[in-house]
Amino acid sequence: MINFSNFEKKTKIIFKNKKLLEQAFIHRSYINENPSTSLSHNERLEFLGDAVLELVVTDFLYKKYPNYTEGELTALRSALVNAVIISEVATSIGMNDYLLLSKGEAKDNGKARQYILANTYEAYIGALYLDQGIDVVDKFVHRFLLPKTQEIVSKKLWRDAKSLVQEKAQEFVNITPAYKVLNESGPDHDKHFTVGIYFGSSLIAEGKGKSKQEAEQKAAETALKVKNWLD
Repeated sequence: MINFSNFEKKTKIIFKNKKLLEQAFIHRSYINENPSTSLSHNERLEFLGDAVLELVVTDFLYKKYPNYTEGELTALRSALVNAVIISEVATSIGMNDYLLLSKGEAKDNGKARQYILANTYEAYIGALYLDQGIDVVDKFVHRFLLPKTQEIVSKKLWRDAKSLVQEKAQEFVNITPAYKVLNESGPDHDKHFTVGIYFGSSLIAEGKGKSKQEAEQKAAETALKVKNWLD
């Protein structure tokens, strides 16, 4: 069994059921590679933790932003609980050091690891809820995740970049942005796209991604920075 004492010191949360804590860190790939183990993977805990996390974040946002509409609160919640933010938080508290993965997954430190960390964070929330209840989960989320809210609100990161750049372009230059694929490379299973965002005939910014949609979002985000429209 993994020794979680350092992790528990960092989070200031001591689990009563250590097996529950360990299960939160077990990826399905580890079980597939070690079928004789008596351990279970973390997907059921992740399912529970996802719902518990959503409740805690929703309750916080509902009370903190009484003038926000349902749509604005939903967008802000999505920005807070997306894989990028959650994996950053998971990394900051050392979750990466305790993952149980297959040898193949252990070598991948890219986007796949980001999703694994985000899922592990949710599984940990599920385990913590079962072990100690909603109040302890609430304190944990308030301590490590919810401080990100201020940055997301101040930089308008909760707004969909394509929607925001369209709104600003219509307001300031009376133009609806258009997107055009500038480059497409790689085999079908690993495509890479470069997309340009245009105001009329002027190329404002470019974005890269593994799908046209991702590249368009990146281009929109860059255009917002180029035009200084994030304030």
